[in-house]
Amino acid sequence: MRIVLAIIATCFFSSVSTLSLAEDWPQWRGPTGNNHAADGATAPVEWSEDSGLAWSVPVPGRGHSSPTIVGDRIYLTTCDEEAQTQSLLLYDRASGKQLQQRIVHSGKLPPKIHGNNTHASPTVACDGQRVYALFDNDLAAWVTAFDLEGNQLWQQRVTEFNPKKYVFGFGSSPILAGNLLIVTAEYDGPDSGIYAIDTATGKRRWKAPRTKSLSYSTPIVAELAGKQQLLLSGNLAIASYDPTTGKENWSTRGAAHATCGTMVWDANRGLAFASGGYPRSFTCAVRGDGDHAVVWENSTKCYEQSMLVVDGFLYGVADSGVAYCWQGTDGKVMWKHRLGGKFSSSPLLVDSRIYVTNEQGTTFLYAASPNGFESLGKNQLGDECFATPTPVDGRLYHRFATSANGDRQEFLAAIGE
Repeated sequence: MRIVLAIIATCFFSSVSTLSLAEDWPQWRGPTGNNHAADGATAPVEWSEDSGLAWSVPVPGRGHSSPTIVGDRIYLTTCDEEAQTQSLLLYDRASGKQLQQRIVHSGKLPPKIHGNNTHASPTVACDGQRVYALFDNDLAAWVTAFDLEGNQLWQQRVTEFNPKKYVFGFGSSPILAGNLLIVTAEYDGPDSGIYAIDTATGKRRWKAPRTKSLSYSTPIVAELAGKQQLLLSGNLAIASYDPTTGKENWSTRGAAHATCGTMVWDANRGLAFASGGYPRSFTCAVRGDGDHAVVWENSTKCYEQSMLVVDGFLYGVADSGVAYCWQGTDGKVMWKHRLGGKFSSSPLLVDSRIYVTNEQGTTFLYAASPNGFESLGKNQLGDECFATPTPVDGRLYHRFATSANGDRQEFLAAIGE
């Protein structure tokens, strides 16, 4: 990850807009992989469709990818199901103007997916030189690389993805690890695995086989036990891999057959955390070194949404709409509070505040404190949200949808004057 951050520091600012672009969000979970905004970052606490927005623009098609922000560009993916196209979208960071729509695939969409999924759910990754879009098309996972202006550089079929038992579509996002792009495709077929491809060429560098069973979590590169570990839950295990070679470091039996959330970790206390589960619900902590034993476990289920670690405490929002704070070392419940609604978007941390949006478009703000639930506000945009907002520039870049008279329209908004 340090290599990636060095590239970001040297390359991201080759072109700048009228904004002071001191922050970027280059992939799922941000530059540090933990969904924390940069130290000193701020974000608005009040907004609505009529106030508190710098701009709001329509997004064509349908997708759940979260905004990736690099330099003066915002990158999203989308799918037009009627036209049978999957596309990369580029927006101007300052004004929200749509600059490009690059069609990546035409036709051959999966014939069936889960009703809450889309054909454009993986979040785009960018290393400051190239932009990487991952799509499920023609019964396979494909990565297409573009330059920062959206010109295609290469396209690679990474692996077959042809589930038979549960045809719910694709769920995981690509993750950068130095000059490698990590793609996970877990399904009930022979090619189930984690794949690393060269960011310059798209050629495969390694494969780590996975159980022939469906799971949807995005792996993450964590600094744990003094080394970089690629963490992944699902298929009845919490597992760690060497991100440079794909060699399994360790695996602890646990979790459930299927998870969707990305794991989180506490480097200071040597713990990794996972949640979710089908058919069994769980949240657990595992030692990142030593015997890698499960330290504690409960039956709370944060299935699609990932969690947060802040100052030794674990924060999550369960499928039931209840927000939790656990003590990371032993799982003690510090507090729990019902927010309401269903959740797929993940909580994020900005300036000691947690922001999390339910599927009905309500964003809840509360203090990242173990001393009791403290509400800091509640705001509404549209009536549907599955993507996770991106916190940079003192703003939140937010993808949401509004349905009126049976017509659904997606939007991308910059929250913050």
